[in-house]
Amino acid sequence: MSTATAIAPVASTVSAVAPPSPPPPPPNPPGRLASLDAYRGAIMFYMASHAFGITRVAEQVKDPIWQTLAWWFGHAAWVGCSTWDLIQPAFMFMVGVAVPYSYARRSEQGHAFGRQFGHALVRAAVLILLAAFLASGTGSGRTTKWEFTNVLGQIGLGYPCLLFLINRRISVQAGVMAAILVGYWAIFALYPLPVAGFNYSAVGVTPADISSGATVEGFFGHWNKNSNVAAAFDVWFLNLFPTKTPFAFNPGGYATLNFVPSLATMIMGLMCGELLRSSRTAREKVRMLLVAGLALVAVGVLAGFTVCPIVKRIWTPSWALFSGGLVVWILAAFYRVIDVVGFRKWAQFLIVVGMNSIAIYLMSQLMRPWVGDVLRTHLGAKLFSGAYGAIWRDCLTLLVFWLICWWMYRRKIFLRI
Repeated sequence: MSTATAIAPVASTVSAVAPPSPPPPPPNPPGRLASLDAYRGAIMFYMASHAFGITRVAEQVKDPIWQTLAWWFGHAAWVGCSTWDLIQPAFMFMVGVAVPYSYARRSEQGHAFGRQFGHALVRAAVLILLAAFLASGTGSGRTTKWEFTNVLGQIGLGYPCLLFLINRRISVQAGVMAAILVGYWAIFALYPLPVAGFNYSAVGVTPADISSGATVEGFFGHWNKNSNVAAAFDVWFLNLFPTKTPFAFNPGGYATLNFVPSLATMIMGLMCGELLRSSRTAREKVRMLLVAGLALVAVGVLAGFTVCPIVKRIWTPSWALFSGGLVVWILAAFYRVIDVVGFRKWAQFLIVVGMNSIAIYLMSQLMRPWVGDVLRTHLGAKLFSGAYGAIWRDCLTLLVFWLICWWMYRRKIFLRI
């Protein structure tokens, strides 16, 4: 059965809720923006770096400088934000930015909304299954691990919803985003607080977690690690899947339901993507991105002090707003420097990666140990030993990944889902 035939029923079902027809293109419609590929490439290059070995050096070299660097190259223990914490929101944000471009291109090819929605559903299913595959690891005796906190799973769970917001008024898009964040905040706030004497160690909360603010008294206790509504949902939901041992908690505190507020992050990207495709001047676009970023950061910080803590691991609404503002600012900087000023030669290094973001992500997840072993074999174990050996290993492994992306780029091989 052809794809078009298979999705025909879907097309008829969703036609009533299809977004308005795309507006007429601007007088000089923008082509592919190099800044978007460079931004995506920067995200994936940073992720694939494995922190450049810095966190492993800091474990052995007890020096204040290395300890400070390690904090920025690792996830915040609970409350707060490091540069490493911005990788996932930036990736999900850029998924949203790309949607208007993809939708417009497919529309020009004659694809109706139903066909595009069918493609989105297939893509989402592939991402979710791929997330479970990556979570399961490799080796004998392993079974499928049905967890969906991986960034690919999170994107897959929310991605199809974006199509219903394409070409809507900005007030509608912002209203949906606000409703998602307020509703998500409400289900946490209404869920019962942990009882007095709650045994946090039984749900994987360590003394280090407690000292970093993962458990607090009072109203903010609704967002404590592994004693919140999202953790309770996973105890029910993930145990519906076949498993060797019952799911009890996520060691990092991450939750499947994170995809709900992270959908708001993708909507921010959708809105920014439509702005970049609009007929506004480049100066207006940069100004609007900067103002939007400032508003999101300000509201996020205010919310972090008043309504819920800024926690990336459970994607609190305050985190969605705060991190959203930061990634919007980064987009403004890339767009201004590369596509407006025209300073783009330096960005080619990143564009090579950005054009194959899925490929380098999979390489980083699946090939890192093997590449490390090959490098050790041919360059000698001495280079990778000692306190600073991790830096050589991670940087050289990253170089191998980049060279593969460069080879694919030169031959116009692009891995897409």
